[in-house]
Amino acid sequence: MLDYDLLKRLCTCCGISGDEGQVRSLIINEIRPFADELSVDNLGNILVLKKGRKRPGKKLLISAHMDEVGFIVTHITGDGLLKFDCVGGINDSAAFSKNVFVGKDKVPGVVCAKPLHLLKADEKKKNPPIKDLLIDIGAESLDEAAMYVSCGDSIVFDTMYENKDGRVISKAIDDRFGCLVLIELIKSELEYDTWFSFVVQEEVGLRGAKCAAFTVAPDCALVIEATTAADVPYSEEENCVCHVGGGAVVTFMDRSTIYDREYYLTAWEMARELGIKVQTKTRIAGGNDAGAIHSSRGGVRTLALSVPCRYLHAGASLASTEDMEAVYALAKAVAGKIQTL
Repeated sequence: MLDYDLLKRLCTCCGISGDEGQVRSLIINEIRPFADELSVDNLGNILVLKKGRKRPGKKLLISAHMDEVGFIVTHITGDGLLKFDCVGGINDSAAFSKNVFVGKDKVPGVVCAKPLHLLKADEKKKNPPIKDLLIDIGAESLDEAAMYVSCGDSIVFDTMYENKDGRVISKAIDDRFGCLVLIELIKSELEYDTWFSFVVQEEVGLRGAKCAAFTVAPDCALVIEATTAADVPYSEEENCVCHVGGGAVVTFMDRSTIYDREYYLTAWEMARELGIKVQTKTRIAGGNDAGAIHSSRGGVRTLALSVPCRYLHAGASLASTEDMEAVYALAKAVAGKIQTL
């Protein structure tokens, strides 16, 4: 069974793109005793070599990203309110009225907008855009607010982590779950020598993965992710993308990658052989670090395995522990297999 206490610690870390230090420290402390080589590159990626029982014919890189979506302080008003902008793709509706933490001291605040009774008729029919939102930390002036926060401070959702009846609700499941899988693999006995990368800045353009793949120069790669599950009311079946409780998601194509066909079919074959629940995405949507990894150097044969997750890039997401276990089991099996193909 996966270490869900560790998942809680990973998810409750604060680490938007470009400010992943807290997550990085936690991961390094967990894996250092099990890593044969460990380094941090100039961008902040963690690169790890874990030796197995055999030397592989192909160099495999298994990757997950450390960063989460969030916001950044851009201005402090004279009244002590904070203007902010998005770091990563966040819908306007996901921000309004949410509790947040600001800066390294986790100053609590709430995202606010014009009060309902002051809204014009047409304004009541739509969500206020990010540019019209503010964060209230309880300060009464610019000088008071500046005692606690500064422009450039990171902002994360303040969300309680819950794991009950096989359902995890938390911020940052995307992609602290992937980080958990990599940590568990590094702690385990592997068949072949394997490289791992915990990368930065996926949510703002796959930047860390591009550097990590160039440095490691793998022949093949496995990306562990969380992907959108739209299995909610009013979604037609083909628009559900994937289902929470449906098992590990093996993707054939998304907006950034057409995945290696042999690897895709191998993952399905191994899932059937091992009795692992598996599904695919029913829409060509989204993307992940595979987009940067598969086109690195002379090309990298790449596969993505994901946990289906509702409400990605919002204050709280929902995923199934059954699906998480399926992703881990399939990742461990596929990792050994594709190093021989």
